[in-house]
Amino acid sequence: MSSNTYLHLLPLSVFFIFPATFLVTYSISVLLGHTEPDFPYISDTGTYSPESCIFGQAINMGACLVVLTVYVRYRQLSELYQTHSAQSNILRANRAAAIVGCLSAFGMSLSANFQETNVISVHLVGAVLAFGGSTLYIWLQAVCSYETHPVLNSMAMAHLRLSLGVVAAAFFTLGCVCAVIAHSLFDGTNARKWYPSNGGWTYHVVSTASEWICASTFAIFMLTLVPEFKTVSMDSPQIFIAIETLSPYNSGIYNSVESINGGSGSGSLPEESNSSPSGREVRQVIVGNDALRPVES
Repeated sequence: MSSNTYLHLLPLSVFFIFPATFLVTYSISVLLGHTEPDFPYISDTGTYSPESCIFGQAINMGACLVVLTVYVRYRQLSELYQTHSAQSNILRANRAAAIVGCLSAFGMSLSANFQETNVISVHLVGAVLAFGGSTLYIWLQAVCSYETHPVLNSMAMAHLRLSLGVVAAAFFTLGCVCAVIAHSLFDGTNARKWYPSNGGWTYHVVSTASEWICASTFAIFMLTLVPEFKTVSMDSPQIFIAIETLSPYNSGIYNSVESINGGSGSGSLPEESNSSPSGREVRQVIVGNDALRPVES
């Protein structure tokens, strides 16, 4: 099984896909007159068709990339410290970060696929999970970065991630508060076209700017993972299969397994097997390297 040495492309892809999606859908929504060019929410640029189709599909892809990145980061730290009992704090933080990161990715998909004009409650839950979860994930990774110094990262990188966490937390809180105030003061007819003459304009600008800053902060954080992911490699997974046969001499199932391995029964499956009173045999094999081989007991 060959090692994968291109895992650094995961956080790098996350860094590019989200800003690119936002810019594309923003341009389309403004050109089609679906939103105003002055300070729209990110989700406002993906509310109406056709930009909503691009927005939902791209964010779904980005959410999958985030989950993969979170998983690789989790495995990287767990493999590094699994034999160090003194590092129980970082292991707990690592597990918490994996859960929070996956919830954040789920929130991204929710907010992108449930537009505020259709199911506002689900959209808001997704937005809170996405921005709140990504903010907490940055904080947890900043804590881990101080523990992994100097093995994985420098102290400057730990300080940078902590700074990103502070910025994300500050603007997430500010954005939520100002969004509530702005919508309570809004006296227009379409929140996607918010004008200075409508109530709550100042709070609206602060809220939308905070949202864009939070999203940018998360993208920058993902970029900081690229150097560390270059040191990580993963092998293809092994798949275990339990195969039940009637008899190694007259079973069609057994013969089909032999054909997969090139027709050699003795080299494909172990001679020992668990036989039941009915004459059936249960064999376990591993699928790997494009072939089946027996599990050694």
